[in-house]
Amino acid sequence: MSDNAIFAKKPDLALAQHKFELLNGPPEHHGDALKALLAGIKEDKMVAFYKQLVAEKVVEADAALAKELEEASATELATLDKNIEEAKEEHGDLEQNESAIHRAVFLAQIGEEDKAHEAYEEILGRTTTTLNQKLDIVFGKLRLALFYYRPQIVQREIERAHELVDRGGDWDRRNRLKAFECVWRTSQRQFKEASQLFIDCLSTYSSPELMSLTDFVCHGALACAVVMPRSEIKKRVIDAPEVVEVINHIPNVDKLLRALYDCRYADFFKAPAAIETDHLKVSRYLYAHRRFYTREMRIRGYAQLLESYLSLTISSMAEAFGVTEEFIDKELAHFVAAGRLHCVIDKVGGIVETNRPDLKNAQYQTTIKQGDLLLNRIQKLSGIISM
Repeated sequence: MSDNAIFAKKPDLALAQHKFELLNGPPEHHGDALKALLAGIKEDKMVAFYKQLVAEKVVEADAALAKELEEASATELATLDKNIEEAKEEHGDLEQNESAIHRAVFLAQIGEEDKAHEAYEEILGRTTTTLNQKLDIVFGKLRLALFYYRPQIVQREIERAHELVDRGGDWDRRNRLKAFECVWRTSQRQFKEASQLFIDCLSTYSSPELMSLTDFVCHGALACAVVMPRSEIKKRVIDAPEVVEVINHIPNVDKLLRALYDCRYADFFKAPAAIETDHLKVSRYLYAHRRFYTREMRIRGYAQLLESYLSLTISSMAEAFGVTEEFIDKELAHFVAAGRLHCVIDKVGGIVETNRPDLKNAQYQTTIKQGDLLLNRIQKLSGIISM
């Protein structure tokens, strides 16, 4: 499609975030969120979306604004319909498809969710629609599904986008798909997959229509903090140029990553609380996982410290994390019982003894077995050659 800019921005996902902040964010954010939401609605003539917000009692009804939006959207639709008729009479299939796509994008822009999906699907079904046009349409449907948070549609469109990209999508669209999928994976608590996608597309991130680079780094870095090995965090995340460029805007994420890597557990233990307040609670993608995330980071901190010792005292652990012995004892007992930490608590002796799975021994046994197989094959090969 010739006008990628229109596809890239509509509907504006920032408005979905403002709506989220009005419903779930702290009261001090409500004023700015409402102002930005109404300004975006007016700018994009979002009559259907505005009516939905009024029905949900997210915003108060304003008859004058509703009338203004209806008139503006009707005028724009009339112009788009005229362009479609002119394309049919004077231009070829490519131009006709582009005119129809513009109309579908506008339906998505004003909040006509169902009509927009129907219009997109009709164009996708045309035999004259090019591969790049199909990809842009799928991204439009994906964006629309993200705007209204329709998980099944998002997953379906991601799979469809992968199929189209594999058939010959260009670099820009491949990279954009990784960015969209990375954010989606974080929203589904699939942090391992999200972290890999984040690393893959970070250096070439070019999807400001999804979110700013700062917000993308925030979501990706938080996913990496949960699952990425400590040995890789500094090289692949902390020292990545794109992260360094924006990390000053998300200082709590920086503190979390550096405290984890430097084994400063007292600082690390304080970081998740700030992360939850400043990022998890205000992200429409991570809000549902805020408690899970905080718990997983605590488990990671405990596990990382325990990996360095065969045993250590409860008092030393409490001192390392900057909490009381009673708190550590209660936390460890809970996570051990749940099978999340591999250790034994000696309450009488005040000692924690690790009993993690003997990974090195298992690797040694596997190596021996593979070596025996290799030797047998070499012997058989020698017998064949000597004959």
